[in-house]
Amino acid sequence: MSAITAAVLTEFGQPMQIETLKILEPRSGEIAVEVEAVAVCHSDIAYADGGFGGKVPLVLGHEAAGRVTALGSGVADLEIGQRVVMTLIRSCGACATCTGGKPTLCQSRPVHPTPLARADGTPVSAEMDCGAFASQVVIQRNQCVAVPEAMPGEVAALLGCGVITGVGGVVNAGALRPGEDVVVIGAGGVGLNAIQGARLAGARRIVAVDMNEEKLEIAREFGATDGVLASGGKPWREAMRTLGKGADLVAVAVGAAAAYEAAPRYLGWGGRIVMLGLPHVGQSASYEPFKTAYTGQSFLGSKMGDVVIARDIPWMADLWAQGRLKLEELISGRWELGQINEAITDTRSGAARRNVIVM
Repeated sequence: MSAITAAVLTEFGQPMQIETLKILEPRSGEIAVEVEAVAVCHSDIAYADGGFGGKVPLVLGHEAAGRVTALGSGVADLEIGQRVVMTLIRSCGACATCTGGKPTLCQSRPVHPTPLARADGTPVSAEMDCGAFASQVVIQRNQCVAVPEAMPGEVAALLGCGVITGVGGVVNAGALRPGEDVVVIGAGGVGLNAIQGARLAGARRIVAVDMNEEKLEIAREFGATDGVLASGGKPWREAMRTLGKGADLVAVAVGAAAAYEAAPRYLGWGGRIVMLGLPHVGQSASYEPFKTAYTGQSFLGSKMGDVVIARDIPWMADLWAQGRLKLEELISGRWELGQINEAITDTRSGAARRNVIVM
């Protein structure tokens, strides 16, 4: 076992503590990765608040990149020192959903004992199958994708969750066609990438909806053609005036039940809602089944943008290299691991695009 530094959550709703932990060497099918950068995702915060359940102590962090430091048996397609993007997507590759092209919905996801422990032997959970708020992780080989050396670690990290969820949610799950109109509710880290996905897919108009005027201006930099301030009351009316009709696709990119309540109001006939943001477990939203059926509207759940990481991360990295996908521009703050609680507080404020912990 090796010693690592990690931000450990010991009580839900309380600050994380920096501790020295022990980590196992990679087992069969696993790799060890020295973390270069990890972004703070709202899912990490919701988890830390107890919104998804679980048991402490645990280490969060799942949107990360780093360099391979060790290979477990059976891993022959990576090299020591190679830079990889890490994700929470762990799949078996053999079940019906995996072979059907949706590994994010794996029905037989491999479960292994945590590789982390305190000095006294107390297990520490590596949550979301990563635990990347740490100097090193041990993950399954199929959770990561190699990226070009020219892509900096702090940029590559963003491809681990927020980018693939937003872009993939519109392109894969939403199946956006050129010329369609899109409304994106929430102009945060995932929402900005849903906007980028809509731009790349050839949307006619892209309307960003947010409570913050400054974030609407940022949304325009990422491809939104219009912005609607949600605090104005009945923002769907302004969005429909802008489009001249209801939207073909509404991407809900915030984990708020109220946003899901409002989403159908933006839709046109035959429109569809793609659900990207995750409210806390137990929260609910209501809709009118008659209207949904009569107008041919639909709700599409999307986990991690329905991506196949070996297929989708490489083309997104290539679009970045071409200057067609904004990644550096998503980073609004850089922090050290010892500042994890400050980075989380800043993310909670709602003003951040993406805060990144740089090791």
